[in-house]
Amino acid sequence: MEGGGGGEEYNPRSVEDVFRDFKARRAALIKALTSDVEEFYQQCDPEKENLCLYGLPNEQWEVNLPAEEVPPELPEPALGINFARDGMQEKDWLSLVAVHSDSWLLSVAFYFGARFGFDKSHRKRLFNMINDLPTIYEVVTGAAKKQHREKSSISSHSGKKSKSNSKVQRAPDYQETLTKLQPKDEEEGLDEQDEEEHGDTLCGACGENYAADEFWICCDLCEKWFHGKCVKITPARAEHIKQYKCPACSNKRARVDI
Repeated sequence: MEGGGGGEEYNPRSVEDVFRDFKARRAALIKALTSDVEEFYQQCDPEKENLCLYGLPNEQWEVNLPAEEVPPELPEPALGINFARDGMQEKDWLSLVAVHSDSWLLSVAFYFGARFGFDKSHRKRLFNMINDLPTIYEVVTGAAKKQHREKSSISSHSGKKSKSNSKVQRAPDYQETLTKLQPKDEEEGLDEQDEEEHGDTLCGACGENYAADEFWICCDLCEKWFHGKCVKITPARAEHIKQYKCPACSNKRARVDI
């Protein structure tokens, strides 16, 4: 096919199928903008015609002309990314391509969702699965790694408070996983191991089990663990808390003071 690198026949049907397609295309785009960046930069010659960056479901990327048919089989990526290559600093150009790549991935995923009749609950589940991963922009700019370091420096979850009096559960290092582009089975094995190790930990607010991809914080008084979202504490805010008291302990202390 001439032009349009994203239109090969590929027909995901379920939420899981669409998410697998999303992850494969995303891995391809991350490769183009990180480990393969020199090759990608060279292919985006401003002297050429309007070019697009495509992430393919086989985890490969390509720089190509847009699809000729209107409307195209799939939504098209940002057009003419090569024209801006020499007009701005490389890191800013790559960041801009990353933002447009994130937008394109979402449009492709929800195109499949609409095409195969996903209802409200299926669309919500698909978005939540996608939203659990750092964006391409976060990976390319280093924001994903920075967020991980912030969580790691605060604490590592052990089911109880650690010797260093740390209180925040470290989220899994998605950046490292993506950079190495581990096989799907290996990723699942790591997730399952983590879930088994901490699966008996319950949130003191909602009572739900530990989940490896969620932010947790421990109360320094009662030593119960809580989802950050349940007690409205973010990782950034937790960094500045010397001694965290959960809402229940805070209320007890307030009553004693009165």
